[in-house]
Amino acid sequence: MDSLVAQYSRPVDAEEGPSEQDQLELYSGTPELSLKFALPPVAQSASWLRAMTDDYSNPNCPIKIAHGTTTLAFRFKGGIIVATDSRATAGNWIASQTVKKVIEINNCLLGTMAGGAAVQGPALYYIDSDGTRLSGNLFCVGSGQTFAYGVLDAEYKYDLEDDDALELGRRSILAATHRDAYSGGFINLYHVKEDGWVKHGFSDTNPIFWETKLKKGEFSNVTSQLD
Repeated sequence: MDSLVAQYSRPVDAEEGPSEQDQLELYSGTPELSLKFALPPVAQSASWLRAMTDDYSNPNCPIKIAHGTTTLAFRFKGGIIVATDSRATAGNWIASQTVKKVIEINNCLLGTMAGGAAVQGPALYYIDSDGTRLSGNLFCVGSGQTFAYGVLDAEYKYDLEDDDALELGRRSILAATHRDAYSGGFINLYHVKEDGWVKHGFSDTNPIFWETKLKKGEFSNVTSQLD
């Protein structure tokens, strides 16, 4: 890694930057509690990060960033619904259609960080790769999140009945798998309740798609007749 960093760095004595006095003057006008950003120890940080993570131009890049999926979770009066797709991609190739993306940690906690607490009740958190933790009632993550949010935002409400909440989670993932090439496979659906989680199937999206289209008239961009 040191050799990689060296490609994008210059010796300290060759750096052309502000003098110590200039830096003091720069920070003298900032509020006492203002944040000062710590920059990475390379002169061309953007180029370095691109070279380290661009697996399209360099399949052997040292830092592999995971991307391409759809997962969601939302709170409602009956607990928490957790739903994911099951597709794993390697670049533009579908590596697997049956990846289990929900980790069953114990009977009250799932790997998506949706769980129940005896005192505070159901809690839902989004934790990003930097460790930032946000609490909320509804989150979608992944390349298909835009399409899942489109369904969730239109129909979500806190006082959903259990069956309606499960159907909303299922339809949101279905919409994402239909529009996002990196999402697909099966719909993994969970309901986290006061006494623990219940799994509601690992269902193939293809028959669900056609059932939804033919019975409800959705997905009008796809013809139901063979040409």
